[in-house]
Amino acid sequence: MDVETLKQSLQGHLEQLIRDRDPYLSSEGHFYVQQYVRQQLEQWGAVEIHEFVYEGRQHQNLILSLPSRVARTASMPILIGAHYDAVPGSPGADDNATGVAGLLELAKSFATEPPLHPVRLVAFDLEERGLIGSRAYATQLRQQGQRLRLMLSLEMLGYCDRTPGSQRYPSGLQRFYPDRGDFIGLIGNWQTIPDLVRLSRCIRQVGQVSCQWLPAGSRGQIVPATRASDHAPFWDLGYRAMMVTDTAFLRNPHYHQSSDRLETLDLDFLAGVCWGLIHGLRQL
Repeated sequence: MDVETLKQSLQGHLEQLIRDRDPYLSSEGHFYVQQYVRQQLEQWGAVEIHEFVYEGRQHQNLILSLPSRVARTASMPILIGAHYDAVPGSPGADDNATGVAGLLELAKSFATEPPLHPVRLVAFDLEERGLIGSRAYATQLRQQGQRLRLMLSLEMLGYCDRTPGSQRYPSGLQRFYPDRGDFIGLIGNWQTIPDLVRLSRCIRQVGQVSCQWLPAGSRGQIVPATRASDHAPFWDLGYRAMMVTDTAFLRNPHYHQSSDRLETLDLDFLAGVCWGLIHGLRQL
């Protein structure tokens, strides 16, 4: 597979995923996307359903576990997650159809050419309701004593703006990072710093996409915006975790709006990010 083929596959996923899909107010769209994700993952193995209850209703995280290149009983998995729900009234193209499309392409790549570590791919529900699905799953893993090599949350991967001044930051960070919204960001806790360095380098070199990284201390409490995705419950429970993001509302004017649609995305940028992640994760 090359980058152009990857781009076409990503667009095919996006055409199915981009639709109103709040689980309460757009339940038909939510069910459609849930079943689409499940069917795509089932091409590569058995999909485990992790059920959890929220406000008296059953919800589902979808999990595909893939083996490593070499069977190693002590090898810890890399967990890659993306949420498939959206806020009411938004078709959620960037938030988070791009993350789910990336998840599906990573599944395909790692199923056909296994990496050094086992990989666990998780489509989370109810992120937009307060990280509910990821918190339920992270809590279960901790209770079971499950260790992870790394957790990545794919959170909005497809919006790029090369206009000067298009990128905003929480107070103080603008001194250290570029003012153009043309990079992908990696935000991890202190334990992930070596992985932040290696992944960012690989994304720049292989995906040919600019990449910036930020270590967030104190579980992101110092800069609350760094907690705004499914990695945060894993931080809270002591796991090595990071968010991969185009920085959401700090760049994308369509965030949580009805205008968050396919035509606002930069598919070359998205393909470059996913290509870089595929190759970078193989090196961890």
